[in-house]
Amino acid sequence: MTLQFKDTFWGVDFISNIGYEAIVQRLCDGRRTCKDIEDLLKLRASAEERYGKELVTIARKAGGLYEISTLRTSVDELKTQIENIGNLHIQLSGMLKEEIKRMEQFRERQKEQRKKVEGNMEKVQKTKVSLHKKTIESKRFYEQRCREADEAEQAAEKMVNATTSTPKQTEKLHNKSKQCREAAVEAEKQYMSNIEQLDKIRQEWESTHVSTCEVFQQQEEDRINILRNALWVHCNHFSTQCVKDDECYEDVRRMLEKCDIIEDNNCFVEMKTTGSSPPAPIEFQDYYKREAAADSNGSAGFVGVVMKRFSNLLQGSSSGSSGSKTYICEPIPQPNAEPSEGVYASIPVFCGEPVSQQSNEEYKAVYDYVAQGEDELSISAGDIVTVIEQGVDGWWTVERNGVSGLVPGSYLAK
Repeated sequence: MTLQFKDTFWGVDFISNIGYEAIVQRLCDGRRTCKDIEDLLKLRASAEERYGKELVTIARKAGGLYEISTLRTSVDELKTQIENIGNLHIQLSGMLKEEIKRMEQFRERQKEQRKKVEGNMEKVQKTKVSLHKKTIESKRFYEQRCREADEAEQAAEKMVNATTSTPKQTEKLHNKSKQCREAAVEAEKQYMSNIEQLDKIRQEWESTHVSTCEVFQQQEEDRINILRNALWVHCNHFSTQCVKDDECYEDVRRMLEKCDIIEDNNCFVEMKTTGSSPPAPIEFQDYYKREAAADSNGSAGFVGVVMKRFSNLLQGSSSGSSGSKTYICEPIPQPNAEPSEGVYASIPVFCGEPVSQQSNEEYKAVYDYVAQGEDELSISAGDIVTVIEQGVDGWWTVERNGVSGLVPGSYLAK
């Protein structure tokens, strides 16, 4: 059962306004509560905005640029989702600010309506108190005149019964009692008139009090409903935000599931490989045995050794340089050759066998590559290029859109 303000906020005293004052105090407290909720939402909106902006800043400043392959993709996805979450929190801040604006507008509307009602109620209450005071004064005046009339009549009766009174004195007291009675009658009329006016203003005050109570009760119901709904929506916003945050993190988890340790290590090896075997050990060479061998073999043997070592040196140099096209062959020993005069060794013979494979196949770029030299070609992941030549050193000559250049072969796939 709903209790009504108009049935439960009356006062015992005629001029008392205690019920109305209790309701007005309740409305003031409710207005303060509205302001407190607005401040709470403002602080929360400010916190959400700061948090969102900080997340966006963190996502944009985060590193991870030196990572490769699937883990790099996962890190990029994490940064993207952190930025998305930050933007969602900024949007949530905007929604809270809109809710705050609606509450402020509601509070102002209630304030304007309450001013009008309070003005009417205070006017009627003031009139009622003033007329009540006037009625009480007329009552006292009426009672005083009645006492005076009674006293005058009693004095006149005594004078009539007295043996020593003269007719003139008797007439004088009789006239006085008559005047007092007329004054009492006049005071009675004034008192009754004030009573009638007070009753009319009482009825008007009661009617105004009832309508005021109804308006104030409706305002309280609206206020409670608005605050309840605002807090409910507030909770819904944050529940939804939690779900959206979890969805963003779920995208990161799905990307992490695709992160493959072996694939990442293989990618690193293909991109940065430096060789498949360790360098040869440094062997001890006996100086005296080498001199003895040189003396016994003569100049022909000396030339062969020098050519052999020179050939090995050139081979080592060519294997470490990129883009080389030929091998250097070892000289064929000639035991029957005559000793050479002079100090020059025989010139090594260059073989014509190529160290690269000719090709004309199309490959797809797996990673981005930025050219570091004029003979290199920049490519982007997803580009289709034609491989012209596959160098054994890992650098391939490719052509794209009529432009050719060198790119790492590990960056391409069929």
